[in-house]
Amino acid sequence: MSGRLFTSPMFLGFDHLEQILERAAKSTSDGYPPYNIEQINSSSLRITLAVAGFMMEDLQITQEDNQLVIRGRQCEDNTQERVFLYRGIAARQFQRAFVLAEGIEVESAWLDNGLLHIDITRPQPEMKVRRIEITQNTVSRKKTNTKVPAYKGHLAEPHHTERSGLERNIQTIEK
Repeated sequence: MSGRLFTSPMFLGFDHLEQILERAAKSTSDGYPPYNIEQINSSSLRITLAVAGFMMEDLQITQEDNQLVIRGRQCEDNTQERVFLYRGIAARQFQRAFVLAEGIEVESAWLDNGLLHIDITRPQPEMKVRRIEITQNTVSRKKTNTKVPAYKGHLAEPHHTERSGLERNIQTIEK
């Protein structure tokens, strides 16, 4: 699979989503928790965050406007009673945000073996078929008599014009 997520010409506009996800990934200064963004199919992605040590009650996922925000906060009650000789597992709170393109929906989220998985998708627009009626140019060919006012020594005689106003026969008579 190539590095591009949405390469099919059938998915025009998804490159914007890909750019936003890449920009969001590069803009975070803190690398905690680490995460992956994986393409599931042509219109779905999965964001996976490594949240070892966090339980479901410690995690919160919200969609705020066009941002997907994941927050984690471990309860400190258990760790205060313990005495650590070495503490290498991070027990800190975090917040990770991803900017979502317009129309992106969060489908589901689950926690499995210390990994938080979040599936997002861009719903396929409903196929709308609209019939466009083809009509003929039905400009009437009736001719009508009209009078044109006289200007600066020229007298305009009655003339015939088509209703469309495209043809004019004007006779001028000098005084």
